[in-house]
Amino acid sequence: MDTTIGVQGPGGIVPPGEVMRDRGLIRGVGLAAFTAAIVNGVVGAGVFTLPAVMALNVGPLAPLAFLVCAVAMGAVVWCTADAGRRVPTSGGIYGTVEAAFGKRAGFVTGFVGIWLSSVLSCGGIAAAFAAICGTAVPALTSGFPRAALICGVMAVLALVNLRGVGFAARFITVTTLVKLVPLALFVGVGVWFIDPVKLHAGVAASGDGLGGGFGRAVIFALFAFSGMETPLSASGEVADPRRNVPRAIVLAMSFVLLLYVAVQVVAQGLLGAALAHSATPLASAIATVRPELGIVLLAGAGASMLIWIGSDLLGAPRVLFAFARDKLLPAFLGTVGAKSHVPVMAIVVHTVLVCILAVSGTFEALAILSGLASTFLYSMACSAAWRLDARGVGGSGGRRGVIPVAAAIGVLAMVTIAVQAKPVELFGLAAAVAIALGLYSGRRMFAGS
Repeated sequence: MDTTIGVQGPGGIVPPGEVMRDRGLIRGVGLAAFTAAIVNGVVGAGVFTLPAVMALNVGPLAPLAFLVCAVAMGAVVWCTADAGRRVPTSGGIYGTVEAAFGKRAGFVTGFVGIWLSSVLSCGGIAAAFAAICGTAVPALTSGFPRAALICGVMAVLALVNLRGVGFAARFITVTTLVKLVPLALFVGVGVWFIDPVKLHAGVAASGDGLGGGFGRAVIFALFAFSGMETPLSASGEVADPRRNVPRAIVLAMSFVLLLYVAVQVVAQGLLGAALAHSATPLASAIATVRPELGIVLLAGAGASMLIWIGSDLLGAPRVLFAFARDKLLPAFLGTVGAKSHVPVMAIVVHTVLVCILAVSGTFEALAILSGLASTFLYSMACSAAWRLDARGVGGSGGRRGVIPVAAAIGVLAMVTIAVQAKPVELFGLAAAVAIALGLYSGRRMFAGS
């Protein structure tokens, strides 16, 4: 059984290895920059497709589903912020879970909750990109043309990342605003043309699972809210992390909630019942105001999806690389290019898996599975916060008794959201956890590879 024994430090018990893990890093990321990074990590390209999926499952009550999920996420955010204050290390949730429960729990959490969730999300976004292209060229909606489009796009974006981290980072930085500008245009213009009658149009589908359509809508909302774990991996480079990490999380997630509700309300108010069946909900909605704006939103959605995929290929394969470096996965995943100095095989493997998922699945199916993986991640995050608080890691710092209550609410909320899924989807999550445990048990084999 893994144990993590702390050593006494000026702020309480400090897990061993935390200082060494961040040695050489510069804490130069301020509050504003870190808040923006979290917003960028959470607001994915799925926001251009999600309004239709939400409307299909729960009709005009979609904003309520976002609010319910936000309440559940509030407890998770509180716990994540507190744990990040106590263990301000690179690795984010992965690091705090490892500090609380040991390396086995850290690996399973990182593998399922961070890497697998990222693969599923990326596959869903790639499938959504193909659907958008299919509205312009119907031949791309199915069969070989669709598969060729997905694989071709993924190959190009993988090559961008294989050229080197500097080139990939500059590409993503320059193009990031493309994701937010269309959303600002959509809300800023569309809000003036909302039809109050359409806000109540549409009938929620009954759906499957314990909570029916509303329960599945909450899972989709969780998919939309997930993503803060990726920028939190850079907590070891945040200035004054004990103050800035929790503040950035709260500010970013509050902004994201307002953005998602605004987008959903405007889309509902412009399309009404037709929203549930639109392949390009934001573009179709704004086109009711002016057709040329629909073209702008369609182009913005496609560009945003490509940018998000490129960003995912920059960050997510590094999780595989880190596990291989720590001898928890086969050594070939830790191969670094001689000229590019990037984890070549990790990027290739990640890209191939995304292609397989995108070709064989749809945005809706992959988003649900990604959301389920997030329920596991956030349950572990809340549990870790409770354990770190109980052990006095990083000092008490907060009101006595608050973290245990928040952790209990967070875990209960994540379990409640998870059981809204279909049995086969829950089986898939359980299988992923079992595979991760098996990989950890076989780590000695990887150590010799």
